[in-house]
Amino acid sequence: MEEKRNAMEKFGKKVVQLRIPILIVGLLLLIPSFVGYVSTKVNYDILSYLPKDIETMVGQDILVEEFGTGAFSMFVVQEMEPKECAGLKEEIENIEHVEKVIWYNSVMDISVPMELLPGEIYEAFNSGDTTMMAIIFNETTSADGTMEAIAEIRRVADKNCFLSGMSAVVTDTKNLSEKEAPIYVCIAVLLSCLVLSLTMDSFLIPFLFNLGSNVFMGEISYITKALSAVLQLGVTMDYSIFLWHSYQENQNRNVKENDSPVRAFSQKQDTAKRCTGTKEQAMARAISETITSVVSSSMTTVAGFIALCFMSFTLGMDLGIVMAKGVVFGVITCVTILPSLILVFDKALEKTRHKALLPDMNGTGAFITKHYKLFMILFVAILFPAIIGYRNTKVYYNLDETLPKDLPSIVANDKLNESFDMNATHMLLLSADLPAKDVRHMTDEMKGVDGVNWVLGLNALKSDFIPEELIPSDLTDSLINENWQLLLVGSQYKVASDEVNTQCETLSAICKKYDKQGMLVGEAPCTKDLIEITDKDFSTVSVVSIGVIFIIILLVFRSVPLPIILVSVIEMAIFVNMGIPYYTGTEIPFIASVVIGTIQLGATVDYAILMTTRYRKERFANLPKKEAVADACQSSVKSIMVSALSFFAATFGVGLYSNIDMISSLCTLMARGALISMAAVILVLPSMFMVFDKIIIRSNTKHKVVKKKIEQEVVSI
Repeated sequence: MEEKRNAMEKFGKKVVQLRIPILIVGLLLLIPSFVGYVSTKVNYDILSYLPKDIETMVGQDILVEEFGTGAFSMFVVQEMEPKECAGLKEEIENIEHVEKVIWYNSVMDISVPMELLPGEIYEAFNSGDTTMMAIIFNETTSADGTMEAIAEIRRVADKNCFLSGMSAVVTDTKNLSEKEAPIYVCIAVLLSCLVLSLTMDSFLIPFLFNLGSNVFMGEISYITKALSAVLQLGVTMDYSIFLWHSYQENQNRNVKENDSPVRAFSQKQDTAKRCTGTKEQAMARAISETITSVVSSSMTTVAGFIALCFMSFTLGMDLGIVMAKGVVFGVITCVTILPSLILVFDKALEKTRHKALLPDMNGTGAFITKHYKLFMILFVAILFPAIIGYRNTKVYYNLDETLPKDLPSIVANDKLNESFDMNATHMLLLSADLPAKDVRHMTDEMKGVDGVNWVLGLNALKSDFIPEELIPSDLTDSLINENWQLLLVGSQYKVASDEVNTQCETLSAICKKYDKQGMLVGEAPCTKDLIEITDKDFSTVSVVSIGVIFIIILLVFRSVPLPIILVSVIEMAIFVNMGIPYYTGTEIPFIASVVIGTIQLGATVDYAILMTTRYRKERFANLPKKEAVADACQSSVKSIMVSALSFFAATFGVGLYSNIDMISSLCTLMARGALISMAAVILVLPSMFMVFDKIIIRSNTKHKVVKKKIEQEVVSI
């Protein structure tokens, strides 16, 4: 123990001695960090994070490998003559990354009236003065080439043309996300600085806190990119607060040790006494004390993010790894770059000192311990409706719902539904050698499924109205090769609805009846898989995060009751947070239901650990139960409030600003969760200590070695 303490003290002294080189290295690291940030590839297709071995994703790979495509869009054209449509179609086909545009003149000359088409075919692609084309791209849904082609199609198209489909949605998501992401960071930084400036005793220190952080990213989703800086700022700000408080305490301790009683009466003389040597000593001690605190504190946060890596839906791994890595970097910068910044800007910090506006909250601990029975009753009263709400909160999976309704892709999807009563298009992959008669029988059976508008493929075209020899070869190549043939299915039902999920099950069953190798792919089947997979992931992530954090707390405190109590308090806060949407009638994005509980548990259980550490120290110093609990609550409440409010500030503003509901909902839930966890720890946790004190102490007194360590603990938080 003594060797460890000496090693930490030596490290602290080295950081202080090398503060200028550390700052120079930190500034130099910003260059590769910026280059890496700008060069990072961002994935805007959420469905691409589904497991690669499920049938829908295997089918997507076959489309790319066999047909050179993984994406298509329906193009709605209004009030345009057939010749104009033909000219526009030709212009679109000449755009790079557009493989094929299928329209009437793909199979018949436009001199032949469209009305001569069989009724079913005509109605599938025409409605009043509106016609529809199918555009096939030679790259995947979220590929850069596909999105470039989408932008070019919009450029050449008339104002009465509407490009729908998943690729158009992904393109709009990219454009909106790239526009808003830098603003997210600005909002988070400004609001957290404002809160910290008001709750701490220097206007400058919050800006130094924010400078002492770096973000390194690999290949990530747009959700991770949008949230990482904001979430890392909110989660790791605690470590900066710990260091600052420890530095102040050590400065005051040095002043008291070195000042004579005669000189101690003057506050100005106290400040003047803080000479360079004294401040360097104070910072070295602060670093030594803070390392232990932030490392143990960060363990639960990292564990929460790592739990996301156990999701089959690999977006969890994407977010979990980036955020866990961010927490580690936050710890490193907190004990290296931030101390260097504080010492370098010490004079400026002194000049910007002010009285913190956050009150000292005197009497809070005594009040809560006096009324602990009331808070326990409230805990039980709130818990059951919170669990009911938590279990019944509605979530949505349709990615269109996350975007503003005036985006071009959303307008186009609405126009497609309005004109053609169509909300989704499925793709059927069948064996190329499946007999034409079986394809026709299967097609006829599928047309009878509820919500199916049409089923079109090469065999359908041949059998209906065109001799095989008249079908252009390039169209044939787009729909069939030596291994597979492709059919399109138009659906009335919206993606992620119960109706379309049932429809997909029925269509898949019919497909398998005729061709066991056949596959139903597309946005709706992938989203159906997404629903089933994330339902399982939700349970897995919850169990893993609770289990890992329980074990960490158990190892830290060597007490079985304490991790049960601490996790229960935070889980109650999670139930309340996630149950509120049920009572307000709000639907939340599916990913929120999976990740918010884990993030809230990992990020805010630190509040409970802080208070528990002080409570145990006081009890093992033989302080009576009520006094120990009151003192632990009183000494912790301000730090907990500053930490929670900074987390709230970093996320709340982004939640209000963002036009992407996926981002807005996640940030709103995290902001609200920070405040609810804060209230739960301040009000409920001390009440738990009052009720279960005998059990806690009895379990701890069995560990005499632990007791001795607790008596030696120095609370630096």
